[in-house]
Amino acid sequence: MTAEAIRPTEFLDMVDFENGLVDRKMFSDQQIYDLEMEKIFARAWQFMAHESQIPNPGDFFQTYIGEDRVIVVRDKAGNPQVLLNTCRHRGNAVCRAEEGHATSFMCTYHGWTYDLKGALVGVPGFKDYYHEDLNREEWGLVTAAKVDSYKGFIFATLDREAPDFPEYLGDVGRLSIDVLAERGEEMIAVGGIQKYTIGCNWKFAADNVWDFYHTVTHVSASMSGWRKTPVQNMVSPNMAFLGEYGHVYGGPEQHQNNPLTQMRNQEWRQRPEARRALGPLVDRLPQSHPQIFPNFWVTGPGNGQVSMRMPKGPTKTEIWWFTFVDKNDPEKHHANLQEAMHTFGPAGMLEQEDGENWDQSTRGTVGTVARRYPLNYSMGLGRGEIIEDELSPPRIESSSVTEHPQLWHYRNWAQWMAAENWADLKANHPLVHGTV
Repeated sequence: MTAEAIRPTEFLDMVDFENGLVDRKMFSDQQIYDLEMEKIFARAWQFMAHESQIPNPGDFFQTYIGEDRVIVVRDKAGNPQVLLNTCRHRGNAVCRAEEGHATSFMCTYHGWTYDLKGALVGVPGFKDYYHEDLNREEWGLVTAAKVDSYKGFIFATLDREAPDFPEYLGDVGRLSIDVLAERGEEMIAVGGIQKYTIGCNWKFAADNVWDFYHTVTHVSASMSGWRKTPVQNMVSPNMAFLGEYGHVYGGPEQHQNNPLTQMRNQEWRQRPEARRALGPLVDRLPQSHPQIFPNFWVTGPGNGQVSMRMPKGPTKTEIWWFTFVDKNDPEKHHANLQEAMHTFGPAGMLEQEDGENWDQSTRGTVGTVARRYPLNYSMGLGRGEIIEDELSPPRIESSSVTEHPQLWHYRNWAQWMAAENWADLKANHPLVHGTV
C-alpha cells in the first residue's frame, strides 16, 4: 500500500501563520522529505563553494544539492562549473575525492571520461564496441542550470526556470553575505571542511539560527569559562530583515550593551566600503545570523564561518562548516581556527549543546499522538510591524527576542512546497509587508 499523495494546499495548512503554529509531521515524514528534495532543493539556488577553494583551472570541490552529489570545478577558461557527480553510463561517481585538482573526470567502472565542462570526451571501445554510433554530445555529465557568484560565494541551481541569482538573493540575501564579505579582509577558506552528522531534521538546525531564547541550553558552556560574557541577553533590541523566498537576517542589534558586540572588534563597520554596502543601519545591524533559504547560514564577522545544513533523510542532517581567515594576516590564522572549532563544529561548545536539542526535538515529532499537537512559534506574534523605508530592506524591530524569523522561514517553506513550479512560486510567495 502506498501513502496517499499530499495535496499542495495541505502544505499551506501545516503552517498556521496567524496563530504561530507549525505541524510536527513536517519534521519527520518521509513523503514530505522526498517532496522537499523536489520542490525546494531541486529548485533553489544553493551555496557550492568559495572562489578561494577553486582558485585555478582544474581545481574542484565536491558538495551536494539536496541529495545529488555535485562537483564544483573551475574550467580552462576560469569559469566555475557545477556537474552532477554521476556517470551517464551506469551512474557511478566520476570523482571520489572531496577536493583537489584534475584535468578530467573518469568513471572507474568502464572508463567514460569527461572534461571540466562535463563533455564526454573519452569512451573505451568507441569504435569497436559502439561502432561510433554513440552520440557523445548527448551523453555528457548533467550540469547545473545556472551558476553565479556574489563576492566570492559561488551558488548554483538545477532548475532552468529559477530566477537569476541577483533576483533570488534580493536585498536581504545580499546583505547576508555583505556582513561577512565587507570586513576589509582578503578572505580565503581554510582547507578541509568540518563535517558531522546529527540525528535531526534539517529545518530544526536551520531555524535555530535566529533563536536567541535558548540561553538555558548554553549554561554549561558559560559555566565552563569558555566565554567571559553571557551568551546572550534576551531582553535587548532585536532586528529581523525578511526577504523574499524565505531569506532572513535577524538577531540582537549591535549596541554597546550587547554581550556579542563587546566580544568582537567592530571597527570594520567604519570602512567606507562596508558602510556603502550595508547601508544606513550599518551601526545597528546584528552581529551575525543571516540565512539564505533554504539552509545556508552566515555567522558573520567574528569567527568567520558559514554552514550548510545538508539533509540526509527526514531525521538526519550532515552539518558542514566552512571557516575563513584573512590571507594577509597569517599570524592570526591559528587563533581564528581555534575560536571557530571550539564555537561550532564537532568540537564546538555551542553546537554540541544545540545538536542534542535538535535531535530530541526531531524525536518528538515521530509519535502518533505527539503529531496531533502543533509546535508553538508564537513569541511576539501580533506585536511587530514590518517597517518599510529607505533605510533597509523590510524589517521588524522589537525590544526583545521574538520568533518572527522562524515563522517567516516556515511560511515560505509552505509556499515552496505548495508551488507547482517557479512561475507559481513567484506569483504566490508571501509578501513582505503588514503586521506580524
